[in-house]
Amino acid sequence: MSSGKRLTKSYEDINRDKFYAINEAVGIIKKRANAKFDETVEVAVNLGVDTKQSDQMVRGVIDLPNGTGKTVRVAVFAKGAKAEEAKAAGADLVGADDLAEKIQGGQMDFDRCIATPDMMGVVGKLGKVLGPRGLMPNPKLGTVTMNVTEAIKAAKGGQVQYRAEKAGIVHAGVGKASFTEQALIENVKAFVDAIAKAKPAGAKGAYIRKVSLSSTMGPGLKLDLTSVTS
Repeated sequence: MSSGKRLTKSYEDINRDKFYAINEAVGIIKKRANAKFDETVEVAVNLGVDTKQSDQMVRGVIDLPNGTGKTVRVAVFAKGAKAEEAKAAGADLVGADDLAEKIQGGQMDFDRCIATPDMMGVVGKLGKVLGPRGLMPNPKLGTVTMNVTEAIKAAKGGQVQYRAEKAGIVHAGVGKASFTEQALIENVKAFVDAIAKAKPAGAKGAYIRKVSLSSTMGPGLKLDLTSVTS
């Protein structure tokens, strides 16, 4: 079945105008996630913010209670003892100038980038490569740190970074279709709660405007806000 036909079929019996309670939505999404791989369950939150305004940026990290189910590859910029510590903690790529050269050459097979503060001179030159992909190490996100072991464990253990895009939408993978309904519900609620707490001072009017849930190949369902914010 083509992806187009599969998506059309997945929307059968779905009321696109309905706002589903979180438990009902999760049940539908799990039931319809029938691709040949374990589909990712994704949440999208539409916010009443103007991301062009510096005081309305929404960005941060959250440790999901049940992890993401995703294997996260981590690159670490470090030297000497810190490089050895990173390797021992399970980093997939570790280096300094040599790692920078690989990245400049197009080797981007990692999902999170961590750096010790003394390496930011090297990492800073990669801004045009790492920045657009959301991979630039940042002290506020805990990815510029001397505690590389803790940062690596957090990245591999289910920590999710989020950032509002131009239209004020924040989205993230919050688990796999194979997760239990309860685990997915807990992850979605934790994510929405983190977004709510990250409300910027400059946000005016309604902040969380819409929350949608979908799987990689499945339909998108609008959620009843009271079922995810209570």
